[in-house]
Amino acid sequence: MIRRILLAAGMLSAVLAASSSNVDASDPYAATQIWSHNFSMSKPWHGPYYNQMYGQPLALVVPPTAHMRQTYSWGVSQNLMYPVPHQFGRSANSPGVAPAGSFRPTPQWPSHTDQFGVYYVRGPW
Repeated sequence: MIRRILLAAGMLSAVLAASSSNVDASDPYAATQIWSHNFSMSKPWHGPYYNQMYGQPLALVVPPTAHMRQTYSWGVSQNLMYPVPHQFGRSANSPGVAPAGSFRPTPQWPSHTDQFGVYYVRGPW
């Protein structure tokens, strides 16, 4: 009897959890969108380097359907793919990301594409 009650309670909680999910099974990127939203709420859109021409990190705006980016490294192969979690909203403010001096310059001999201060951000359209 106790087993049946526990089994029924477990099945009921699984059904409730599945029905309350906002993820649509017809959208293959729905789970990725939820992860991207949560990641972008707690992490900055830029990295530790600034772009030499602008003196601050540069956002390379990509289409909103772009989900992955490729990075390249010289020397030992570290060519990796990462998700693009951040997306500008329509009300994104223009220039300024942090006070001057809080970012590192591109090294004299860069060894990775992340050191150029250009970061992918999905567009709002």
